[in-house]
Amino acid sequence: MGLYLKQSETRSELQNKLAAELQDRARKKAADFGDRPDGVTDAEYMKNTKQTTSLAWAWVLIGVAIVAIVLWLVIATAS
Repeated sequence: MGLYLKQSETRSELQNKLAAELQDRARKKAADFGDRPDGVTDAEYMKNTKQTTSLAWAWVLIGVAIVAIVLWLVIATAS
């Protein structure tokens, strides 16, 4: 059953209470993260990672070649 509201009211008391609680939670969560937008507080996530090698360009060329071959095969079979 629906909640009856007067025409002049846009929100019920429950909606106002829930909106206030959600705003408080959002403020607390934003304050916990501090200055960093992603919430990272240390560099532990970078442990055991490698820097990109000098052969990265070769993998890019291989990827482009594969895409070109697939497109060529699709065009060749369509005609």
